[in-house]
Amino acid sequence: MSGLLYRLGRAAALRPWRFVIGWVLVVGAVAGIAAAVGGATHDDYRLSGTGSQRATDLLAERFPALSGADARVVVHARTGTVDAARVAAAQKRIATLPHVSSVEVAPPAPGGRTQLVTVRYDRKVTDLEPKETLDRLKGATVDLRAAGDQVEFGGQVPENVTAPNGVAEIVGIVAALVILLLAFGSVVAAGLPLVVALTGLGVGVTGISLLAAVTDIATTAPTLAVMTGLGVGIDYALFILTRHREGLGAGLDAPEAAGRANATAGLSVLFAGFTVLLALCGLVLSGVPVFMTMGFATGLVVAATVASALTLLPAVLGLAGRRVLRRRDRAAGTVTGADARWVRAWADRIGRRPLVWLIAGGALMLTLAAPALGMRTWPSDAGSEPESSTVRKAYDLVAAGYGEGANAPLLVAVDLNRTGRTAVDGLDARLARVQGVASVAPPRTSPDGTAAVIVVTPRYGPQDARMTGLVDRIRADVLPSGADVTGLTAVYADLSRVLGDRLWPVIGAVVATSFVLLLIVFRSLLAPLKAAVLNLLSIGAAYGVLTAVFQWGWGAKLLGLPHGVPVSSFILLLMFAVLFGVSMDYEVFLLSRVREEWKRTGDARGAVRTGLASTGRVITSAALIMVAVFLGFAADPSLVIKQMGLGLAVAVALDATVVRLVLVPATMTLFGRANWWLPAPLARILPEFDPHGGPAEPAPAAPEPSPV
Repeated sequence: MSGLLYRLGRAAALRPWRFVIGWVLVVGAVAGIAAAVGGATHDDYRLSGTGSQRATDLLAERFPALSGADARVVVHARTGTVDAARVAAAQKRIATLPHVSSVEVAPPAPGGRTQLVTVRYDRKVTDLEPKETLDRLKGATVDLRAAGDQVEFGGQVPENVTAPNGVAEIVGIVAALVILLLAFGSVVAAGLPLVVALTGLGVGVTGISLLAAVTDIATTAPTLAVMTGLGVGIDYALFILTRHREGLGAGLDAPEAAGRANATAGLSVLFAGFTVLLALCGLVLSGVPVFMTMGFATGLVVAATVASALTLLPAVLGLAGRRVLRRRDRAAGTVTGADARWVRAWADRIGRRPLVWLIAGGALMLTLAAPALGMRTWPSDAGSEPESSTVRKAYDLVAAGYGEGANAPLLVAVDLNRTGRTAVDGLDARLARVQGVASVAPPRTSPDGTAAVIVVTPRYGPQDARMTGLVDRIRADVLPSGADVTGLTAVYADLSRVLGDRLWPVIGAVVATSFVLLLIVFRSLLAPLKAAVLNLLSIGAAYGVLTAVFQWGWGAKLLGLPHGVPVSSFILLLMFAVLFGVSMDYEVFLLSRVREEWKRTGDARGAVRTGLASTGRVITSAALIMVAVFLGFAADPSLVIKQMGLGLAVAVALDATVVRLVLVPATMTLFGRANWWLPAPLARILPEFDPHGGPAEPAPAAPEPSPV
């Protein structure tokens, strides 16, 4: 494999324009096809096998008017009471809008200052154009605003309107450029990783549009893919560029340096990218379509960035020649600062007391992870939005006027063919007696008389921890067989339960497959085991910080949130898959360099010091870039993306500092030669794979003194 990558990198540097033009043609072709036949993103939140999904399917079949999307128009009189005539006129105008199946006006709230208008559509929210639909609602209520009333919009349609936000991408690119310029001291060297990463990112993101033409792709998938692809794409190019510069400093010409960089750092990039793909494939085990498509979309972008790093980067390096070096380095024929001596000195300090440092670093990570033991997961809703948004204002007006539970209505769907026509007799009264129920509407029967639906208003808001218990009590104590509960809150309860149940199988599958891959690549038992444990520590610490910042509210207002909110149910699986893969990038790059030194010298401890010193600068730069990219996404209006951005930034920062600078040298010093031990029976059955060439075993080394 290393030989193939060497030949590929050298050929690209010798004939750069062939590869550059080839990539231009690929970008143009993918963009042209996507413009012609590409599809739009579309959420699929089906939760097969859950009670809420069975009830939703029943409503879709027997109550088409109740199965589509909804929107809420909340009218609040700034002075006096709501004018019933103006509301009735607005109701008539709304009823004429496209896809509106019904418009219901609730009685005014106590005091008469607030009135709720519920709009139902004949299509699911994923089949509507939310922004266009919301604009029509605003147009139909313009007279109310003109009369001085406050009009706010809530429900599924407004909550699914996403404003374009390019701030995160701009912040990440600018930060990356500054960091690369400081690290390399050359505008050419700083710009190349960005150009290569953005090219791969462009192909991958455009490819998502093609993927959306044949399957449902979640609306947040492109944002997640850009977040991940931008970070890893720059890192991959940075790893190869650094090794290329070292080759130039050693006197190699550009084609030879590019070939060797591709054969060494490029091979690390290939396996790091493959590890990210394996981690993303773990989302398939979630069983939730929206998660599966997020994994597919992000994996497509990661694959494109790996391809651009291994083929386009060597080509542009061939074009750039020695201009990727500082001027003084070109004159001196060396690369200053390639070896981070402070990292070597730090590794020596860790090596003198490895057990002490291991305990201290581990204690810090476990302390940061501790809040995660009390983490409560719940999907985001309007109550988590900034106070300036219309959906949050609508939420607050409804809660103040009608009670918190009016924002979390439950729908009890009854299949009368299964339960019998008398099953609904007295059911509303029994529901009203359930602890936590505020009110129950009379049953409504479907047009064909085969189903009934009852609207239940809880006493609690949608984020209240007691909502899950209320849904469970209704199902267990009141409902007959053939009936179940749906509504947004019931769906959220089922979603949280499903994701919680699937988390551990996903973790197990991702860790196991990554372990096997690293076992084959590095032919070591302890190295991949250590990598998995340290990655899990980083993820646990990130979960803990998320809990403290969002759930405890320690930094919620700094991130634009009005108060503490639960950690989104989407976060645990998504963040684990992305972060485990991203952390493995650094682990593969570092271990490759340490193993290379170990094979060359046979000195296990010296290999750790040299490997850390030679990769310290590039890993630090890569981590800074990735942290900047992820922090930029923490400003995204979507709570899921906001929490993902902060969580990934924290984890990468910890991974590049506590893990790489403390835990890795401490553990590898303690293990010594055992870092590369592989039981003989396992060595015989594993395929031979040597990413660096040369003898399978290092030269004998003198016995090492006790590490402690």
